[in-house]
Amino acid sequence: MATNHKVRVLVWLRRWSKRDWAIAISVFAVIIFALTLTLSLNSFSDDSYSPSPVDSTADDIVDLTLLRKAKSRGALCLDGSVPGYHFRKGFGSGSEKWLLHVEGGGWCDTTESCSFRAGTPLGSSNYMERRISFSGILSSDPLQNPDFFNWNKVKLRYCDGASFAGHPETELKTGNNLFFRGQLIWEALMDELLSVGMSRAKQALLSGCSAGGLATLIHCDDFRQLFPKDVAVKCLADAGFFLDEKDVLGNYTMRSFYHNVFTLQSLAKSLPKECVEKMEEPSECLFPHEIIKNIKTPVFLVSPAYDWWQIQNVLIPGTSDPHGYWKKCRRSILKCDPSQIEILDGFRKSFLRTLSDFQKKTDGGMFINSCFAHCQTWLTETWHSFNSPRLNNKTIAESVGDWYFNKRVVKQVDCPYPCDPTCIHVDFS
Repeated sequence: MATNHKVRVLVWLRRWSKRDWAIAISVFAVIIFALTLTLSLNSFSDDSYSPSPVDSTADDIVDLTLLRKAKSRGALCLDGSVPGYHFRKGFGSGSEKWLLHVEGGGWCDTTESCSFRAGTPLGSSNYMERRISFSGILSSDPLQNPDFFNWNKVKLRYCDGASFAGHPETELKTGNNLFFRGQLIWEALMDELLSVGMSRAKQALLSGCSAGGLATLIHCDDFRQLFPKDVAVKCLADAGFFLDEKDVLGNYTMRSFYHNVFTLQSLAKSLPKECVEKMEEPSECLFPHEIIKNIKTPVFLVSPAYDWWQIQNVLIPGTSDPHGYWKKCRRSILKCDPSQIEILDGFRKSFLRTLSDFQKKTDGGMFINSCFAHCQTWLTETWHSFNSPRLNNKTIAESVGDWYFNKRVVKQVDCPYPCDPTCIHVDFS
């Protein structure tokens, strides 16, 4: 009986196509990471923090380095531990080129959710993996990462809960022994990387995923200021363009959440001064559509128009669906009925309207596909592989490379779901 069962399983597995396997592997990675990060509801976490995608090779295993002068500078994670990063030295023609990738992982907006986070890799280096695998945009394989494979590559671990933008002014008010030092962490990380060779960079790219994508936008111009004017410096935000949209019940859930993060961790000094001074509600300056108005450095935006994280937390947060009407659709766009797709399409249209001014920027780039996805640069399957999503027959990696090296103008926007057969849709059901 057991033998017959095994035979049936083998037959079933052999029927899978190469693309079926690619989708299964990518979805498995996302689900494992999401389950690993079961933070409180107010923490707005996501799966993208995980540093161990399943598609890396042994050659891309990179050790954790703890920040050397962190304690003397007061640059500490939420729990007071020392922040860290992973550094893979470049080689050949990439020895004087630097690519930084900021880890994602949501935010915390209350002392309770920050205290919980302080006991996870997103709030403490005590829980971070000591060795992680680099893949996607961090891969050292030229077949997986054609333009950046031999660059110096750094993954910045995220442990402050506010996109490296927090300040310690409110620490004593919480009474929870929490450290809000995101800005200090950022500055200390940059200084250490400059001291180990980044100061000699001829080209540099700051990238980040999700909350790390937001951090990339916040610090993009600061990053540019670290280098001489003749150094080519650009920024790439992956799934970091969060919308200030009403949820399906008409509430500004994300706006309220960002207000709490802004207030709790005193973010004002890390956000554009022009915005903070003129806005009636300064916390709204945390939204990318406000930040990007002031960025002078060239920026590339990678984003799915049907970002599953934003659908689940901005458009349809759990509290907005008490009767479970959206339950299946929130987990998989394949399970949405026509009326639900119409609402998701409205969210997509709002996203594209928000990007209308950015589209006019001559030095900006975009890759906006219609996949039910979130971060797409950190996994090889979605960054650059035989099965990767494509627009105009270009992968994300190829599009980013064309933009960074000024090969052509890259402003790619996909048609609405379900027209794109190259999409790898995450399915949580």
